[in-house]
Amino acid sequence: MSRQNYTFTSESVSEGHPDKLCDRISDAVLDAFLTVEPNARVACETFATSGMVVIGGEVGLSDTEKLRSMMGSIDEIARDCIKDIGYEQEQFHWNTCHVLNFLHQQSAHIAQGVDRDGAGDQGIMFGYATRETPEFMPAPIQYSHAILRRLREARKSGAEPTLRPDAKSQISLRYEGGKPVEVTSIVLSTQHAFENQTSADIRAIVEPYIREVLPADWISNQTEWWINPTGTFVIGGPDGDAGLTGRKIIVDTYGGAAPHGGGAFSGKDPTKVDRSAAYAARYLAKNVVASGLADRCTLQLSYAIGVAKPLSIYVDTHGTGVVPEDVIERAVASVMDLTPRGIRTHLGLNRPIYARTSAYGHFGRAPEADGGFSWERLDLVEALKSAV
Repeated sequence: MSRQNYTFTSESVSEGHPDKLCDRISDAVLDAFLTVEPNARVACETFATSGMVVIGGEVGLSDTEKLRSMMGSIDEIARDCIKDIGYEQEQFHWNTCHVLNFLHQQSAHIAQGVDRDGAGDQGIMFGYATRETPEFMPAPIQYSHAILRRLREARKSGAEPTLRPDAKSQISLRYEGGKPVEVTSIVLSTQHAFENQTSADIRAIVEPYIREVLPADWISNQTEWWINPTGTFVIGGPDGDAGLTGRKIIVDTYGGAAPHGGGAFSGKDPTKVDRSAAYAARYLAKNVVASGLADRCTLQLSYAIGVAKPLSIYVDTHGTGVVPEDVIERAVASVMDLTPRGIRTHLGLNRPIYARTSAYGHFGRAPEADGGFSWERLDLVEALKSAV
């Protein structure tokens, strides 16, 4: 039996965090290539520091002329991302920062396995779902994301003109009987415009939005508030700290409430099972819980480079399952083709739907009409029930 009474903490970071800015650029490059060709190959990494963005990695298109044309658009893609996030600082401005492009054509040795419908790499991928929230996500990470999304809306609408793009949130939740009942601490650090703004000033700005997002009965007089606890936070973004694609993998997934296989998502096309199989694992775990087969589900998939079928499927329902785990393992294998091609087809992943995933979590989002967040659908519930 898993623990029922405990306190658990998760964090999120905003789209203006240096690592998330890099994720955004990498995924925007991916979307641009997928717009040109649904089977484009992209493994794009971005590095950002004061006044500079460096982009590198592998890309591939079937048409070399289109590939050459795309290479010429990378500078504009990066600047558009920086501008949309909102960086117009003296030392990091969308219009004046240096953008260096070192993308090159995909290795033929990697392509040979993928071209035969095999996985783009070896690896293990995890999916997770729980009944803690309506989104079937762990509450600490879901609410940490929600706070920053709400502050983003206030900043971009002009309602809070002194807020700036770089921010981090952290929520500690106390659980009783396995359910979240109280926020024990709230941590928020947000970049702001003026040196003379104190921590108290920033709290006065952000507290109403935080209270708007969190359930009112979770906040009490005992809840600790840590708002900009170090004081002034005017220098932010890549001017304050370097950023790199793929450094926020726990923020991207379940906030530490579930295992992570280790591979990052952003900048990778869906032939890379680091991304597509992690999406499939979340999709299956969520449908398992939604179907009533368990209250919590962790699902692992494993692959070998160049090999199509998964090497293993593992399910753990943490003592909450109504049928044995091996029955669920057989059921999920029967309701979805878990080869890389099968995943891409089932979830419609060969589309430019990835830039939107680069901040505020890849999971716990609503499926969108154009195929975005397709892995959050609940369309396998009846099939799973029948298979079991």
